[in-house]
Amino acid sequence: MDTAADLAPQPLDHATALPARFYTDPAMVARDRAAIFDRSWQLIAHVCQLQDAGDHVIADFAGLPVIAVRGAADDDGPGTIRVFHNVCRHRAGPIASCDGLAARSLRCRYHGWTYGLDGVLKSAPEMGIAPDFNVADIHLPQLAVRVWQGLVFACVDEASAPDFDAFVEGIDARLGPGRNLANYGHHHRIGYDVACNWKVYVDNYLEGYHVPHIHPGLNKLLDYRSYITETAAWYSYQFSPLVNADRSGGDTLYGDGDALYYWLWPNTMLNILPGRLQTNRVVPLGVDRCRVEFDFYYTRDESGEARARREADLQFSDEVQLEDLTICEDVQRGLASGSYQPGRLNPLRENAVHHFHELLRHTYRQIPPLQERRKSR
Repeated sequence: MDTAADLAPQPLDHATALPARFYTDPAMVARDRAAIFDRSWQLIAHVCQLQDAGDHVIADFAGLPVIAVRGAADDDGPGTIRVFHNVCRHRAGPIASCDGLAARSLRCRYHGWTYGLDGVLKSAPEMGIAPDFNVADIHLPQLAVRVWQGLVFACVDEASAPDFDAFVEGIDARLGPGRNLANYGHHHRIGYDVACNWKVYVDNYLEGYHVPHIHPGLNKLLDYRSYITETAAWYSYQFSPLVNADRSGGDTLYGDGDALYYWLWPNTMLNILPGRLQTNRVVPLGVDRCRVEFDFYYTRDESGEARARREADLQFSDEVQLEDLTICEDVQRGLASGSYQPGRLNPLRENAVHHFHELLRHTYRQIPPLQERRKSR
């Protein structure tokens, strides 16, 4: 049961973290999906993964299977990108079980019901014997879609979500014309299953306070003294110049420039370094489990030097992620121990954590727990 004190707005200079039950109560799984994920813009793909008609990408939207697919091209250009529920209208089989290229249709592998790239049912084996059954009356539920900086976002309930232009307002100007994320090409995907609530992982991402203590390699790459964290309405970003020293005695891994880390409510991260975009999606799997999916996109360069840098980047990223998931799992155990009472946040280093928690508090105030909604009816 929420208390007024738990969800009251808190000023940054005296803010505390959320109570442990928001990370450990099993009822939070359904509450977070209804209150947050179904009402938010979530990243599903980059346009380079959906170049041609029939190209498709699947994802998990906090328990809702979805599929993004490029429709058929016409005289006006490439086909429309649509995002559907990846759930057959017959008996809930999967329309697709993996990403794919150039599919002519979407066929449920359970009983073979087949949908067009527009989501309308085209055929259903042996259903001609069913009275008043018309395939054209059946279609996959569709999500709202926006493509921004080459990134494909979708939303289950657009009417309850932030206006998309307001959602990303100011990011284009900060990136500048020299860092158009649409220009990258997909290279690699990796995922990590983490034994923690999805909010624990987001909390950890939102602050560089832990970098000197958890990430020795990353700490050598970033200028911690110049590390800046700023917040906007629906996102926050962290910025640091890259230190002109690498891990092997040669040229820097990423060259000259800066590291820019964007978090977009509620579960999308954009990690931008010279020549590389890395996206992560944090997918809730249970109250104490989540999956973090990483996609790596690089400038289009197949030289030996570029390939070597990509391999080094993947190895370095894996090192950092293993450090993160280890501490996140430790934190989840601490939250579940019964010992933890909400601690004070560092106003300089944890302002983005405070920003995230204020968005959570606001959302939970608007959408009470399920049992409370039932009592009020």
